[in-house]
Amino acid sequence: MAIPTKIVVIGAGSASFGENTLSALMRSKKLRGSTLALVDRNPETLDIVKRLAQRLNREWDSGITLTTHTHHHDALEDAGFVVSAIEVGAREGLWKQDFEIPLKYGVRQPYAENGGPGGFAHAARNIGPIMEIAHEMENACPQAWFINFTNPMIRICDAINRHSKIKAVGLCHQIFIAYTMVGIALAKDLGITVPHGITGMHADILQAPLHHQVKQQTVTRLDIRAAGLNHFSWVLSIRDRQTGEDLYPLFRKRWNDLDPAFEPLTRSVFDAFDLFPVPGDTHLCEYLPWVSDPVTNPWEKYAIRLYDWDLNAAVREFQIDRLKDIADGEITIAGLENTDSEGALEMIENVAAAGTHYHLAANLPNEGQISNLPLGATVETPVVVDGEGIHPVHVGALPEPVAELLRRETTVSQLCVDAAIEGDRKKALQCLLLDPVINDIDLAKQILDDYLSSYKDYLPQFWK
Repeated sequence: MAIPTKIVVIGAGSASFGENTLSALMRSKKLRGSTLALVDRNPETLDIVKRLAQRLNREWDSGITLTTHTHHHDALEDAGFVVSAIEVGAREGLWKQDFEIPLKYGVRQPYAENGGPGGFAHAARNIGPIMEIAHEMENACPQAWFINFTNPMIRICDAINRHSKIKAVGLCHQIFIAYTMVGIALAKDLGITVPHGITGMHADILQAPLHHQVKQQTVTRLDIRAAGLNHFSWVLSIRDRQTGEDLYPLFRKRWNDLDPAFEPLTRSVFDAFDLFPVPGDTHLCEYLPWVSDPVTNPWEKYAIRLYDWDLNAAVREFQIDRLKDIADGEITIAGLENTDSEGALEMIENVAAAGTHYHLAANLPNEGQISNLPLGATVETPVVVDGEGIHPVHVGALPEPVAELLRRETTVSQLCVDAAIEGDRKKALQCLLLDPVINDIDLAKQILDDYLSSYKDYLPQFWK
């Protein structure tokens, strides 16, 4: 039965959103009759997504009422769900700058997106606009769920959860990296076909389709339970869905048999902590104190690859052009029939239509689901979604050495959030000083000053 609701999508002009979440929502029979409000500050990309949505609505007979807006203020009234995929500024250019500014002071970050000094700058830029949305939701749609895709996930969700009255859930596909790596290790045992050419789990437009082939085979065969922080979670159990067998011991053996050059940082951490980290080397490296030493250059030992900012900026432009061609009817929409919303559809359908859904990983405030992490901190565990909302699955305590790594990152994240919201330079400095990338107080001050000066237009709260 269809249960109409109002869904507001902010950042609708995102290339990935238009092709994935939008088409997934418009295929839904349960959401027939709903209103979909598309919001984007860029009128050109908004027009492309509007025309794409109109085509899907017409050819799929979706029964959706569509509206478009260049400001969220005009769209939020009476919303049941607000999906956010916003990014401040030119994403790749700012990310590259986040990496290069500390480099001037001899501090080399391993990735610079979600942790390290770059994680501070990235979060601080996004938190202001996100909180503006959250506070307007308090008046326009106070009972709505905020569904977040914006990174750094932990920090964005923490800002909403601790500094507004809005319910927020953060969604990320990183759990599937665990399914891919476990599938590669157990391929012969489970009859999984691994395509030739997989060299690692790094974000790469050539690797992603290969990872997807493995993931499709493993998600139906395996039940992997993981918990921790987003991009810093840990595999707690691996079971065969067909037999119920505990496959963790076999996985441990088969993982050790793989080429040592495959995800070497993950290998070292697994060996040291006896628990398998989920996200792959290029995300794991951001939160660890052993990947940034300027003397030993551990990023070389672990072959940590930087994000290819220039290539991905070009790919983003290509994706927008492709969406335009689909919107204009020059490309078939058949390829959009099986897209994955990365969890947004499952959250909205099951809350709105009172279904029941088990989701592998979502980010919520800790109310004891991980018993030895701070209450209220944003943590990632499996969740159950139903008509009453989104509920965390309680997993108990993590091993204390792992929990201590996570507690440190939680403290860093909360200092970042408080600094960004209050415009507090002292808390911003403390955030950098507790970050595992930084090992010198004066360098931290120089990096912070440079960030705040370089991003003055994005961070006016620090210049009151």
